[in-house]
Amino acid sequence: MDTYSTVKDRLLHLLEKNNLSIHALALRSGVAPSTIKNILYGKSKNPGIVTLKMLCDGFGISLTQFFDTAEFASDEPEDIG
Repeated sequence: MDTYSTVKDRLLHLLEKNNLSIHALALRSGVAPSTIKNILYGKSKNPGIVTLKMLCDGFGISLTQFFDTAEFASDEPEDIG
């Protein structure tokens, strides 16, 4: 799985786990709903680390916790071709 898909899936998982809507996450994180939607629906495939940090703050987790999954632990290089 590519990194973008892994980030998107992690965000969707955290939304469901925390029973949050995109709008609720936007209010909690200070990230515009349109930015969150752009990440989730593929318009923005390279969200910045500051945006991810703000989203993590909205979820009440650290960046370390966000990336601490088996999917992110893969040693396989990103396919850029």
